[in-house]
Amino acid sequence: MSGKPVKSMTASSGDTLLGTIGRVTVSIPANGPGEVLLPVRGGSEAFAAWSDEPIRRHSRVVVVDCISARSVFVMPA
Repeated sequence: MSGKPVKSMTASSGDTLLGTIGRVTVSIPANGPGEVLLPVRGGSEAFAAWSDEPIRRHSRVVVVDCISARSVFVMPA
């Protein structure tokens, strides 16, 4: 992980995103942005995603940190 403190960020529904399992929709390069689809409010929403390691499209990931309301830090699930 990046060594940053883990913060509890919530989706607009008030549900925490930490620990949420999602799927990569745009490959995530090491230390660069990609995109993940996460289950939110009974549907799915796209979030910008970063990781310490490259993660390929269609891979399952878990949210380990929330950078902002629409950006997350993930690792392979």
